[in-house]
Amino acid sequence: MTAWAAPALIASAYYALALIAAAKWRRPPGPRGPGPARRPAPLSVLKPVRGRDPRFYEAIRSHAAQDYPEFEILFGMTDPDDPALPEIRRLQREFPAVPMAIHLVSTSAPNTKVGVLAELAKHARHPLLLVNDADILVGPGYFRAIAAPLAGEGDAPRAGLVTCLYRATGETRLARFEALGVSTEFAPSVLVARLLGVGEFALGATMAFRAATLRAIGGFEKIAGYLADDYQLGFRITQSGRRIAFAPVVVETTLDGATWSDIWRHQVRWARTVRVGRPGGYFGYGVTYATTWALVAFAAGQWPSGVLALALRMAAAVWIGAGILQDRRALSRFWLVPFRDLFGFAVWVAGLFGRTIYWRGVRLALSRDGQIRPSS
Repeated sequence: MTAWAAPALIASAYYALALIAAAKWRRPPGPRGPGPARRPAPLSVLKPVRGRDPRFYEAIRSHAAQDYPEFEILFGMTDPDDPALPEIRRLQREFPAVPMAIHLVSTSAPNTKVGVLAELAKHARHPLLLVNDADILVGPGYFRAIAAPLAGEGDAPRAGLVTCLYRATGETRLARFEALGVSTEFAPSVLVARLLGVGEFALGATMAFRAATLRAIGGFEKIAGYLADDYQLGFRITQSGRRIAFAPVVVETTLDGATWSDIWRHQVRWARTVRVGRPGGYFGYGVTYATTWALVAFAAGQWPSGVLALALRMAAAVWIGAGILQDRRALSRFWLVPFRDLFGFAVWVAGLFGRTIYWRGVRLALSRDGQIRPSS
């Protein structure tokens, strides 16, 4: 064995941990047995909207159709002519019994989404708040699953924030290629982090918490200058002494990148944001690109190390992507995982340098502490 085999062996160890984490991951609970069930607390859903995302109506409808005793949905936007408005009106007509409100928000927050959330939080009537993006599609029982840890059901102490895993689909072939990374690269990293006790992060696909907890950390206003608002919210809640719990459900988002440039900018934005916010974790993440290090091992004649890294990488991709996330494309397109790895490694290298990002067509600069400002 030579030093050229070391990165492949480290990648092998990482994906071995991913497989262990997958084996320990909770499955969705079965039906409750006989006996009285605790009535879950009323819930306010805060939905920042900007434009009509792919599958937008299907996504918001999946929330309105939830079987939950008492909830409301608050939509917030900055454009009075937002193309999503007709769809929201349609939802109100289809579900007249569900309290819904549309709020037109004027905000100067660097992160407009967080500025909208700050305004929606002022109008929320219920003690539990749920934040997720407008394109998030959820399944039956979602509200109950995320509310349970906030109430401290079972033996676990009451959580300060509840999040969950998500999978992605795509509107185009390129978007589906990008989506493959969510199920086979990003999700394994989340499971490994949880296995190793790294628990200060939340995923923006679902963030549920008590309104009192939000007030205790200073409200959304405290994180309005950051692009990674999900990480900032989770970090501040854990810093206040509360834990983050993962609900045993999986939601779905839809990506719409139409060109390689779209995907590249999206991925590099994420990479540079993570590097600025968590530099140590970001540099360590480089060892997870098993395909790259397997090729290095092969080039050095270290075939056993390279084969082991690739085998564990593919096993984790299929088990976590197709098994835990129920992403059928992770199974049918598993042969693309090595190519997605190589693309991801190129993104990771690009993320090592620079502070310029593009978000919703606007060029921004990242400060050293992760806040955003217009780029000159």
